Amino acid sequence: MPSASCDTLLDDIEDIVSQEDSKPQDRHFARKHVVPKVRRRNTQKYLQEESSPPSDSTIPGIQKIWVRTWGCSHNNSDGEYMAGQLAAYGYKITENASDADLWLLNSCTVKNPAEDHFRNSIKKAQEENKKIVLAGCVPQAQPRQDYLKGLSIIGVQQIDRVVEVVEETIKGHSVRLLGQKKDNGKRLGGARLDLPKIRKNPLIEIISINTGCLNACTYCKTKHARGNLASYLIDELVDRAKQSFQEGVCEIWLTSEDTGAYGRDIGTSLPTLLWKLVEVIPEGAMLRLGMTNPPYILEHLEEMAKILNHPRVYAFLHIPVQSASDTVLMEMKREYCVADFKRVVDFLKEKVPGITIATDIICGFPGETDQDFQETVKLVEEYKFPSLFINQFYPRPGTPAAKMEQVPAQVKKQRTKDLSRVFHSYNPYDHKVGERQQVLVTEESFDCKFYVAHNRFYEQVLVPKNPTFLGKMVEVDIYESGKHFMKGQPVSDAKVHTPSISKPLAKGEVSGLTEFG
Repeated sequence: MPSASCDTLLDDIEDIVSQEDSKPQDRHFARKHVVPKVRRRNTQKYLQEESSPPSDSTIPGIQKIWVRTWGCSHNNSDGEYMAGQLAAYGYKITENASDADLWLLNSCTVKNPAEDHFRNSIKKAQEENKKIVLAGCVPQAQPRQDYLKGLSIIGVQQIDRVVEVVEETIKGHSVRLLGQKKDNGKRLGGARLDLPKIRKNPLIEIISINTGCLNACTYCKTKHARGNLASYLIDELVDRAKQSFQEGVCEIWLTSEDTGAYGRDIGTSLPTLLWKLVEVIPEGAMLRLGMTNPPYILEHLEEMAKILNHPRVYAFLHIPVQSASDTVLMEMKREYCVADFKRVVDFLKEKVPGITIATDIICGFPGETDQDFQETVKLVEEYKFPSLFINQFYPRPGTPAAKMEQVPAQVKKQRTKDLSRVFHSYNPYDHKVGERQQVLVTEESFDCKFYVAHNRFYEQVLVPKNPTFLGKMVEVDIYESGKHFMKGQPVSDAKVHTPSISKPLAKGEVSGLTEFG
């Protein structure tokens, strides 16, 4: 990278691109009509080479780009959208990092290790002389960190302008777009939902229903990046779901920093959205609801139970408790007590038989005593959550919790180990051996030996790798169980149900191309 080209840091791309300049899409369509001017002194050989520019050329739209995403499903959806727009413009998205000309690094700020991976990837890219564009919650929350100096940044609400940022970065400029999307002064949920996208799994569509949240948890860095609640309109979300099913998707994940808070800023609610969505889910396809905090689901319990009993909605809900000590929850500013969490879980378990409740727990939050921790252990022993995310507390810079008196590192580690031991002391699926279940097959297992399916309760069921099963609803007999999965044998005379939707896009194929521009 020429050193002179990065001497000046531009706060916004508008500093070099004026209103009168043509947009990337316009240049893309005009490119076919442009005839390169050739200098007379060049040879015929030079002309041949010119017709196929080298990949390290500064002409935008021909380079190879590697996209790396860390973090939650919301962040993964953002990464899919950015890859889709770049591919639609002409860039080649590659899975080979060393082969790429530019690295697009989409970060997560929830925990220290995720940011460490992000920082190390930046360092490696610099060592390999790669062009770099940064995205996600880390640069959005703290764009002035030393290790981000001189690098291009695309903000979490500006992902629809990734082509512009990449284009200018390829030319050697450093560009930062960190603004908010607004309409008449009101903050929007983010970029349009009908942008081009490359789904990591062509069978699964991740839809972000809102950004930000209404809480101010003292340990949370994501709030600094995603901000306050801003919801997408119901019609926009329903249209996105319809488009996804038309492109062969058979499973939709709804995601956000807090799905339970959806709609409070625009005069609607999560149940209202869900009832509209279930109307457009084809038979054989399924909807999975994302994480919701206890305070915002309490007033919708009756409606939520009805929705979670719907045959095309997984009976699954992720409700983070974080701690079973009211004292710790107060220090976290979680805005609920343990009794509220139990009320939600008990009600849903009664009204939605067999429901899977997943939860999160932070071990070693500042001020957590042994007694506080034991209350959390008792909660896990009582409810035996089949899916439990155990996190050792990491103080995130700039958060109130980072300034509190910290629990010693060794104590945090020990509590994390102790709780993990409790979690592994029970097997949630042993009693299901011998059952006959309907499962939706969506992907290949990590070891490539099985296909991964999920039953009505979003429990993982491994099935034989029969290509005809992928994207289909299959009836299986459960013959084995493990801590995190069951194994199912397809019933010999059972009909494989194909969801009444289109053929899925090929892996790497761009979704929604007709909407681009």
